[in-house]
Amino acid sequence: MGSNGSRARPLIGVSTYLERVKFGVWDVEAAVLHRDYLDSVVRAGGNPVLLPPVGAWDADSVAFLDGLVLAGGADVDPALYGRPRDPRTGPARPGRDAVELDLTRAALKLDLPLLAVCRGMQVLNVALGGTLVQHVDGHNPSPGVFEHTGIAVAPGSVLAGVVGLATTVYCHHHQALDVLGDGLRVVAGAPDGTVEAVELPGSRFVLGVQSHPEADNEDDRLFAALVGAAADRSAQDRSAQDRSAQDRGVR
Repeated sequence: MGSNGSRARPLIGVSTYLERVKFGVWDVEAAVLHRDYLDSVVRAGGNPVLLPPVGAWDADSVAFLDGLVLAGGADVDPALYGRPRDPRTGPARPGRDAVELDLTRAALKLDLPLLAVCRGMQVLNVALGGTLVQHVDGHNPSPGVFEHTGIAVAPGSVLAGVVGLATTVYCHHHQALDVLGDGLRVVAGAPDGTVEAVELPGSRFVLGVQSHPEADNEDDRLFAALVGAAADRSAQDRSAQDRSAQDRGVR
């Protein structure tokens, strides 16, 4: 694993997606991301690094990061979790699915702090062998509009330590978790039973939320928790490297 030196602000990778966009004189396909994710990382004390849904990503290629955010977006291809396609499921994005599954597995292998947002939580679940409900009502009022949903949080969870036992979240999704992936624990739910958050006990920091914390620019607690875990990991890695260097010097 590469050294992060004395870097003060943790590097937080954020997944992006490919869309046809217009800017300046150009009308091209580009890797894009809502700026809210970037601002949330910066306000929390990190530096964001955009990760495009192209190329080959594994543990070696993401080891320079201190943390990872899996961003929201399009539906995960149901073929990846062995289910027939519901007609209400959106078009497949095979490139993005493949890259984000690789990023997730790399983060888990490295014990890299991970915040999985909306689609990101669904990717996390699929990466661990889980499945999805391909359509739910009531969490996606209209295009570009968030539903404000009250959720209950499990006592003793990492999430409860960050936001308390109840909070209101910004939702915009029509799919949800069904069968849980290996090792995941449900730590929050909506009144209709929709899984709103999961954690991976035994990991440094793995939190999936069905909501969009980046959309609430007055509440950066989840991003602050991620960046804090990333900073702790970086400091521990530097300490271990320093001890190793001292041991080699003694010999």
